[in-house]
Amino acid sequence: MTMEKENPSQARARLRRAARLSAVQALYQMEIAERGAKDVIKEFRDHRFGARDEGEEFVEADEGFFESLVAGVVDKQSVVDPAIDELLADGWRMERLDATVRAILRAAGFELFHRNDVPARVVIDEYVEVANAFFEGSEPKFVNAALDRCAREARPSEF
Repeated sequence: MTMEKENPSQARARLRRAARLSAVQALYQMEIAERGAKDVIKEFRDHRFGARDEGEEFVEADEGFFESLVAGVVDKQSVVDPAIDELLADGWRMERLDATVRAILRAAGFELFHRNDVPARVVIDEYVEVANAFFEGSEPKFVNAALDRCAREARPSEF
């Protein structure tokens, strides 16, 4: 049985995928526990990324990307939340959504509006996968639809 060696592009994608999942967890934790970004970023760096102690869950992620997502969402939340709110289907508002769905939409919205280095379709696919990691119901489809609208607004030239 041979194991295929991961190329640098695949490794980068895997590390960024883990960073996105961790960023959503951090944003959720910040909202629920009312903790600041610096505190939560430090906790993830100290106890989740690179932790090798027994009982600690080790996550290999692009830590710089993780930090830029969490800090960026906090910095741009006053712009990202209303932009997403405006694009949600009638009757839906950010404050009515599940806290995890809000965290997913905020992180993805930040990437779509402020990280043009990542193609919009990649952002959508990645965060639908994050939604699939948390939910088995209709939430991933809701996230997909919301992000598709958001991406078309944020980056019309890509569609």
